[in-house]
Amino acid sequence: MEKPDNKKNRHYRLSLLDAFSHERIWSLRFSHKAMVAAIVSAAVLAVLVLFCLVAFTPLRLLIPGYPSSASRRQAVQNALRIDSLETKILQWELYSENLRRVVTGAEPFKLDSVALAGTLVTNGKVDSAFLAYRDSLLRADVKAQEQFGVDDEAALRRRNLPIEAQLFYVPVKGVVSDGFDLAVHPWVDVTAPAGSMVMAVLGGTVVYTGWEEEDGYVLAIQHSSDILSIYKHIEKLLRKAGDPVKAGTPVGVLASSQSLTKGDHLHFELWYEGEAVDPVQFIKF
Repeated sequence: MEKPDNKKNRHYRLSLLDAFSHERIWSLRFSHKAMVAAIVSAAVLAVLVLFCLVAFTPLRLLIPGYPSSASRRQAVQNALRIDSLETKILQWELYSENLRRVVTGAEPFKLDSVALAGTLVTNGKVDSAFLAYRDSLLRADVKAQEQFGVDDEAALRRRNLPIEAQLFYVPVKGVVSDGFDLAVHPWVDVTAPAGSMVMAVLGGTVVYTGWEEEDGYVLAIQHSSDILSIYKHIEKLLRKAGDPVKAGTPVGVLASSQSLTKGDHLHFELWYEGEAVDPVQFIKF
């Protein structure tokens, strides 16, 4: 019998023998290529099994750095703390602006102790000077973002771009606490402090405003390209049906938590061509 030319052409036999009688119980004959193929297949199978265990079982929580429910809850709390810090910074800005007005002889803002404690309300009403100051800051920020023409709404309407090409504004600064589910939850809940300004995500026309027992004030805006946005849990409406709005302009003030809601949050829906879509796919909250 001729010997094989090289190791790749050799054949091997794996046998299981009885220790006393040396009777062959089981035998497997294989080549070098078959052995390599079996090892690669076993490695791929092991990787797939490991991936399924990590992706679809609670074992993924054991991975260092993987966000658990506690870490996600902590992220929401941190976002709220950041928002409260921004409110404090705004209070100091208002204080310095009032000081400048007093020094120059101008009339200062009329903000009482309730407003200085961190609320937008003065004697039960939203202070007009405060809102004017916030609106001037917002206009300056929007103007800075539009200096390169990235938000030319007229051009977007002329081109009638699909939803994937739209430039959305964030409706409220916060964290998504309850995600989108087309079957049972076709909207997202964005956790944010009560009193936060609710912004229009795109330019358009307000087509509905109303009050609902469970959701408070509700506002709907029709945009170009057959896009509709709906905002719920609003305490005060700043626009009425028929009003045109621009992207990023305030349309309402977020309400405090009610009996049927889970903390202060905005109920936000996004519809495209008559179907609900996941806002997280198009908006970075």
